[in-house]
Amino acid sequence: MPDARVAGRLARWRGGRLLHPRGLSFTGQVELWGPLAVRLAGSAGRRAATLRLSRGLPTPDGWPDLLGLALRLHGDTGPFDLLLSASSQRRVLRHLPMPRYDFAGPYGSLLAYRIDGRRVYVTARSPRPLGRTLAEVASLADRDAACLDLFAVGVTGPWRRFGRVVFGARLPAEVDAALAFDPDGSRASALRPPGLLQRLRRVSYPFSQRSRGAAGDQTRLP
Repeated sequence: MPDARVAGRLARWRGGRLLHPRGLSFTGQVELWGPLAVRLAGSAGRRAATLRLSRGLPTPDGWPDLLGLALRLHGDTGPFDLLLSASSQRRVLRHLPMPRYDFAGPYGSLLAYRIDGRRVYVTARSPRPLGRTLAEVASLADRDAACLDLFAVGVTGPWRRFGRVVFGARLPAEVDAALAFDPDGSRASALRPPGLLQRLRRVSYPFSQRSRGAAGDQTRLP
């Protein structure tokens, strides 16, 4: 397919990843509660997590960038991936990526997830600054001082907190390179974002992942 060849060339030109090539990955622990916890992880409670913070544009460190957060929740029925971009929590702007200085967020799903016929948006933000560079984030994680709170909201109404993610150890560069997050969340889950943009993500993400040699079996990664 022509699109696959183009995506492969772009991924190699950008250093392996077509999307968000500069980033760091960490282990983590997530505490979930409420109905959304069941949808994401099978049940409420504490779960292992894998997360990656990244820069979307080739801007210098400390400059505003389209920052990204990929969060993998290891649940009862397998992993569930959330792909979030730096955005606004305001209703009229929640669909748009927003350049940010600090890795504290907020990060939004941009696309709505459908739950029982309702649309739900997910966002993550830190209660404190995380730094303007990936090195600053890594330093906080080393001191067990990096965390993100998870929130959800419907088409209307207030944001409600349903979880907290605490950063763990930084993962080696080879593990970061092998990670491949699922834009659908989980192929086996009914909780998936619909729409044209989502269909484009389903095409671009696998092309990038295959071209850079990401691990085919993600369950074998930390």
